Amino acid sequence: MRILNSYIFKQLLAASVVVTLGLTFTVWLSQSLRLMKLIVSQGLEISTFIYLISLLAPSFLLLVVPIAAFSAVLVIYNKLVVDSELVVMRSAGVSAWQLARPAVALGVLATAIGFTVSLYLLPSSYRNFKDIQVQLRSELGSVLVEEGVFNEVTDGLTVYVRERAADGTLKGILVHDNRDAEVPVTMMAERGAIAESDEGPKVVMANGNRQEMDRSTGKLSMLYFDRYTLVVDHSAAGGAKRWREPRERYFHELVGKPIHPLDRRQRTYLLAEAHRRIAQPLLGLSLVLVGLAFLLSGEFNRRGQNRRLFLATMTVAMIEAGVFGISSAMDDDLIYAPGIYLVSILPGMVSIWVLSGSPGWSRGSGGKGGNERPEASLGGTEGASA
Repeated sequence: MRILNSYIFKQLLAASVVVTLGLTFTVWLSQSLRLMKLIVSQGLEISTFIYLISLLAPSFLLLVVPIAAFSAVLVIYNKLVVDSELVVMRSAGVSAWQLARPAVALGVLATAIGFTVSLYLLPSSYRNFKDIQVQLRSELGSVLVEEGVFNEVTDGLTVYVRERAADGTLKGILVHDNRDAEVPVTMMAERGAIAESDEGPKVVMANGNRQEMDRSTGKLSMLYFDRYTLVVDHSAAGGAKRWREPRERYFHELVGKPIHPLDRRQRTYLLAEAHRRIAQPLLGLSLVLVGLAFLLSGEFNRRGQNRRLFLATMTVAMIEAGVFGISSAMDDDLIYAPGIYLVSILPGMVSIWVLSGSPGWSRGSGGKGGNERPEASLGGTEGASA
């Protein structure tokens, strides 16, 4: 039995690695296009660009690894059914749980990788990414804005410049500052320039106006100015002084005492991220069990199990959609936090019940239960009718 388990596990592991690399490369490529402008417009070195992209890989792995493990289970076990290998194993007295053992081992491995990424690699890599990003914004502040383009120079801050003179003077400036969502501000100026300061890069504007909308009252206030200075990113003055985002923090920093004045205001976001760090890795084992429940329950059909493959895929798609929806809702209210654990764990528990007593398998059967109705297994539906 050990040789059999090793044979199936090696195939599952190889398929998981291939799917993981393929999905990671696809997501990696799509994300790299967002940073490509740093090479085109700001002259960023290729080596720095590659390093920045590599720092985003752990965030992809947290999503990709469970899906890759599930995909490997579907592909390999369906292949074993089509090649009649699982039929032979079942006829030899191998039970459902014995057949599932290599996949369960893969699910446990995927979960372990998920927790490693979630609790250590993700915050470590994303923290380095944000530190380098802040540093680049500070160093490249003088070339941060392209003319004729709406430039999102930092989260919530968009700058448009109609023309940029050879001496660096900006003409026709429009700035929309939405960093405080409750009080968005729009500024327009005839001319200006980007300058460096101890607080980081700043936009100095002349002959313009500042429009502020109070969402609570719906009133618009306007201020005309001869000179106005806007700091592009307060965090650029130093990585140690800036507020670190939830994804940059280790687990103990998410649930521990506030270490920054903004921590109390953003407490819900921090705790929501902590719940995600625990719940999402559990999908590694849960999705594998879902795949096993669909493929190993009932009778085998060597002509393929397309219907089961489709249903398994749709089930996993709904699970992922549920996790995503609840994860987004948690950012607003932690009352939804139990839901993310329910969606991550319940499908796996239901799958265990199906594997332990599903149609075609007597509940709690051991090896002897596996060879019930071998004729039906060999011939599928037609064999049963014969």
